[in-house]
Amino acid sequence: MKWEELLALFGREPTIRAALLRAGQVSDALIRLQLSRWTRSGRLVQLRRGLYLLGEPYRKVEPHPFLLANNLVKGSYVSLQSALAHHGLIPEHVPVVTSVTTGRPQSIETPLGRFEFRHVHRQLFTGYTTAEVAPGQEAFVASPEKALLDLVYLTPQGEHLDFLRELRLQNLQLLNGQRLASVAARFGKAKMLRAAAHIEKLRELETSEEA
Repeated sequence: MKWEELLALFGREPTIRAALLRAGQVSDALIRLQLSRWTRSGRLVQLRRGLYLLGEPYRKVEPHPFLLANNLVKGSYVSLQSALAHHGLIPEHVPVVTSVTTGRPQSIETPLGRFEFRHVHRQLFTGYTTAEVAPGQEAFVASPEKALLDLVYLTPQGEHLDFLRELRLQNLQLLNGQRLASVAARFGKAKMLRAAAHIEKLRELETSEEA
């Protein structure tokens, strides 16, 4: 494949998977050689093995970090602090994109930033939806309730009221109390039910202060 052909096919795609270049009669060895040359020249940026994006001079679409996270680890969704910030539940900008996966936990450094992936059991891999994170770009993102409870679950003593207060939670009216309790029960841990009760108290307190 020539560079012009690659641009014609993927010029408006946020990322490029090497597997998509292997159609036809071109050998894998030749594809790997081309990718290596284009990466060394700066035409491509390698995010991880088999995943690339166009270099800045050629990039027409800037990939959203949440989309990159989904693509870096297939079978993952953005959660924890990143999803909480996305939903407006915490005030801080989160420089590291945090996700949940049923695979092994890992941290991936890329030229576009660092991405953290935390492990949960398969039965807990739920509570996320497809969200438009940028024009024409969608990613799997946890609901506000699931993002908060994922963080509690994966944090030692995360159900404690002191920890929840340290998060500086805001806009708690966005949480659905019934859904919060239902999601907490799905974890099957007393820790999570205590956390849901504490979060509900914080939500009621915020509502009374705003009244």
